[in-house]
Amino acid sequence: MFNFNVGARRPASDEAPLEPYAAANDLVRRTLAQHGLMAGSTLPSSNPWSGNPASKSGAVAQAARVQENQFSCDAGSRIYRTYAPVSATRGVTGLVVMLHGCTQSSEDFAAATAMNALAEQHRFVVVYPQQSRGDNAQSCWNWFSRGDQQRDRGEPEILAGLTRQVMAEHEIPGDQVFVAGLSAGAAMAVILGETYGDIFSGVGAHSGLPFGAANDVQSAFAAMAGNGQENPRPAQDASTMRTIIFHGSADATVHPSNSDRIWRQAADRGPRQTIETSRSGRTSGRSFSRRTTVAADGSIVLEHWTVNGLGHAWSGGQPGGSYTDHQGPDASAEMVRFFFQHDMEQAL
Repeated sequence: MFNFNVGARRPASDEAPLEPYAAANDLVRRTLAQHGLMAGSTLPSSNPWSGNPASKSGAVAQAARVQENQFSCDAGSRIYRTYAPVSATRGVTGLVVMLHGCTQSSEDFAAATAMNALAEQHRFVVVYPQQSRGDNAQSCWNWFSRGDQQRDRGEPEILAGLTRQVMAEHEIPGDQVFVAGLSAGAAMAVILGETYGDIFSGVGAHSGLPFGAANDVQSAFAAMAGNGQENPRPAQDASTMRTIIFHGSADATVHPSNSDRIWRQAADRGPRQTIETSRSGRTSGRSFSRRTTVAADGSIVLEHWTVNGLGHAWSGGQPGGSYTDHQGPDASAEMVRFFFQHDMEQAL
């Protein structure tokens, strides 16, 4: 799903000149073609913004509020869609920001993850930012750009700003805001967790990469192959970040070792006293292993799921979206359970 076609010129930053990016473009296309990941891949025919959410699709309930807005700041602007469930009339429990992968759209990602149906069930708002084709020709979040890995700069500033805007509009509790993504979206979710710990209380990274693994196109390919750069320094304002990680053992696009590095980064910033447990199981046709780290207060601070045989796709995803595998654990449901763990326990 990664494609580093940066054909559009971006605002000035401390990034490397664009010439190396253009030179790497042919290599990018050949690599993606080998994995069937070129732009123009088939997108879902279903509309995630209409229908019955009870069908476990990304659809909207008839009385749900769906809004399209645009957020602008000095770093740029992005369009985003917000899903406010019908059940929110009984009170909003939180917010989940969903970041799509390369060649995907916000509509596609909503259909693939069925997050709207979970929002109805658990009364949280979902926001789906859309990457601009003017900032990445293949709709990738620019996780590999130095100018998009820092607080108050680039895409992190834009995404944090639109998150604040949605929080204010829907009166979201300040400690109940989470971000999740797939592939390039997962890499950007990790960046947001590192740079905006004052906004986000948890990160869900599916088939993603660790913070600081790359700072240009060439190093991005190395990172995807499992040879990413080490990032010994914490990000600005980095703090403990609850993190849930999903990765397929058969992912030929982003090497599974990247999930181990996300885990290590989160663990290094986590509580000093923890208990780690491991278990394995099988669900919906795929076996999995799960590592869980529990803090002294009993809260789960880290989960790492490895789904055996899963490629570069959302585990337990819906067939109406791209880059999904309907087999295996339901990554969407597990992330929601992880994010809203305390609220769900109180509801029991």
